[in-house]
Formats: sequence, structure tokens, C-alpha cells
Amino acid sequence: MLDAEFNAQIGQFIGRTFPGAQLIDVRQLTAGASQQTFRVSVRHPEGDEANYALRRAQPGLERSSYGQVTPSVEPELLELASSAHVPVPKVIESLRSSDGLGDGYLMEWLQGETMGQRIVKLPELESVRENLAFECGQALARIHAIDVPNRLQEVLHSVSPEALVRETWEAYIALETPQPMIDFTAQWLLSNLPPESDSALVHGDFRNGNLMVSEQGITAVLDWELCHLGDPMRDLGWLCVNSWRFGRRDLPVGGFGALDDLVAGYEAASGSCVDRDALHFWEVFGSFWWSVTTLGMAQTWRTGETPSVERPVIGRRSSEAQMDCVHLLIPGEIDTGRLQREETDLPTPVELLSSVRTHLKTSVLENLDGADKFLLLVAMNSLAIAERELQLTPTLEAQELSRLISLLGEGELPELRWRLVQALRSGVFPDTPALQQHLRLSVAGRLAVDQPTYSALTAG
Repeated sequence: MLDAEFNAQIGQFIGRTFPGAQLIDVRQLTAGASQQTFRVSVRHPEGDEANYALRRAQPGLERSSYGQVTPSVEPELLELASSAHVPVPKVIESLRSSDGLGDGYLMEWLQGETMGQRIVKLPELESVRENLAFECGQALARIHAIDVPNRLQEVLHSVSPEALVRETWEAYIALETPQPMIDFTAQWLLSNLPPESDSALVHGDFRNGNLMVSEQGITAVLDWELCHLGDPMRDLGWLCVNSWRFGRRDLPVGGFGALDDLVAGYEAASGSCVDRDALHFWEVFGSFWWSVTTLGMAQTWRTGETPSVERPVIGRRSSEAQMDCVHLLIPGEIDTGRLQREETDLPTPVELLSSVRTHLKTSVLENLDGADKFLLLVAMNSLAIAERELQLTPTLEAQELSRLISLLGEGELPELRWRLVQALRSGVFPDTPALQQHLRLSVAGRLAVDQPTYSALTAG
């Protein structure tokens, strides 16, 4: 629930923005990973009511370690995008320090669907989906053609592909967690860097889930906080990352379209040819980056920086992105075998967790709405992960240890994990079928615990 002080501050801000207007209601939509979004309902002096969207930085996360721009910069980016005929919300007013609400801005409320899983499934959007990949290509070409003023060039993150790979890899290494597939992918990326390209304005998070879609097509491109200067193909590759296909692995563009349509839309609007090898590189990088970023988000929970129930669950999504890297780089058989738990006379930890989760679902969830309901669903997901951890891990770890001994020789599981990671980081460990099979099965086993319904947990 939002506290009285927060509501009072919002009310004062609305009064400053719309003299004579009154705040009716403010509701947090979801607990965003880096920024919060609120729906603000206002009654104007003339008597008419209207909704607006308020975006502000998560308290304590005014700037991320990955080059995230602050919300004070986003309004200018949105204005530039609008001038380039990219559909975006109109910014109405920015927050001031005297408002006491942090860094953010108020914008118009637009109608459309933003939930990626609904965009790929809703029957009423079926005809729109046929042209959506082409539209995305056009929108990205217009973004990349924007002439960035010098004042913005000074504040936007600018980095080469190689530096970006190394920066992301170093961020993972600093977390001190052995994830061999991340190291394997980092080495592949450094060995397959795309040719140099002209630097352009890159949205940085253009994907299904950050698009507002209606029956008329793309209503708005949202969430510009990762905007930077760099290789424009990064945006196209990110849009194709499997994490944003919402179960539709057969449709590589956001789960709704074909790659050829995306490329055709981009080339039609830009007049330039898309380097498909570079696009593939950035798709691999996108899953690599997401696998590291999710681990970083979990770390902010461990340190107490962001004590949200959502952060540990996001950290478990690293295995999804790692499995996507497996399919992109070393595809093959991933059957982890039959994993069963032994029955005991007493209720097991798995059964205890299951009983709590069932109670929350049947007796608590239906009484909540908005952000409270969303966060309870996240908490229930955490319990489900813990259930599978207890149920599956003994067998998975035994299988992993056997494979590592075959690769590296005798040792305990934690020691062997680190030995493999260090060998991969050295760049001299042989890339053999046995290594690929180990990485493939280890990541698949981890994913079977973290998210067994994720689409990458199948071959192909």
C-alpha cells in the first residue's frame, strides 16, 4: 500500500502541474526492475477526470552500473523520438527536488496492451501481429537516425561492442558465482565481434513488453532508461532474444513476427542493409547480458540495496538466458532424465512449501489487486523454486559432479565448478563435445529448477 506522505506529495505535485486540479487516486502498476510506474487519476477544475502515468527511479537506484540514464534525461529523449515520428507518450512535467518524489516525470496516459504475453496471444491483435515485426523495424530505423545533440552525447553511455562484452563479463566476475556457460559465451562473443559500425542512438530495451500495442499497431515505444550510443544492430538483436518471445520460440521477433519482416521494415525505413551476422551476435549478447544483469539484480537484494521480493526471483532467471545461449551456440540434446523424489512418512520440506503456496493461492491471492497481487505472485513463485530446489538438486548435482570429474579429474563439486570457470576464462580450455554436453545439461538442470515451463527447456 502507498503511504499517506507519498500520496500527499503526489497531490502537491499534481496541484503544481495542473493548478486547481485534485488528486483522485494513485496506484502503482508493477514493481519495475529499475523504475516505478504509477497511474495517477486527476479531477481537473472543469470537472473532467483524466489518467496520467508517473515514472520515477526506484528509491536508491537513480543510476545503474550498466549505463542507465536517469529519468531527468528521458523526457528529452522522448521529445527527440516524437520529432522522428516514433510513437511515444507526451511528457507533461518533470519532477523537481522540492516535490520530494525523486527523479521522474509525468506523461500522458495512452491506451493499448503492454503485457508481452498478451500481445502474442490476444485474438483481437491477430491481424496487427502480421505486420508488427515490420513496424518494429521501421521504428528502430527512425530511432537510429535521430541526430543526438551534443549535450545528450555527453551524458549517454557510449561503448564499443568489445568493451561492452568485457564490461558485462567483469560485472559477472565481480559477483563471484561460478556460471561456466556465462564464461563460455563471453569467450565466443570476444571471438566473434561484429565489424565496426557508425555509432547511433540505441534504445537499449526495445522488446516485446516495452511496446504498447493496439489494434492500430504500435501505440508507443516505452522505457528509454537504457538508451545509449552504440551499434544500432544491438536493438534488433535484443528484440529477438528468446526471453521476450513469451513461449513462442518459433517467432523470433518478440514472439509475434519473422526475422525477414523485421529486417525488411528496417531496410525500407533506413535505406541500409542489415548485417545478419551482426544481428546474431547481438542476439547472443542480449541473452549473455540478461544472464548477468539478473544475477546483479539478485545481488542488490543480498546487500539490502533493493529489498524487494521480486529481486531474488529475477536472479533465478539467469538460467533462462544461459539456456538461450546454449541453443544459440551449442544446440543439442538436453534431456536431464527422470528426476523423482523419494517419499517419506513425514511431510517433506517440499510438501511443507507446497502447502503454504496452496494456502496463499486459494485464501489470500483473491483478496488482493494491483502491485500487492503482483508481489504475492512473485513470492509464490519463490516458494515454487524452493520446492523444486529441494526435490531435484541432489540428483542434478550428482550428475554434474560425474561429468566434471570426467572433464577435470577428482574433486568436490564447488571446487570443480570453479576450476572449470577459471579454465574457461583463461581461453585455453579445449572446446570439446564433452564440454558442450556438460554445459548444455548443467544449464538445463538449473533451468528445470528455476523455471521448468520456459520455452528453451526443449531441443530445437
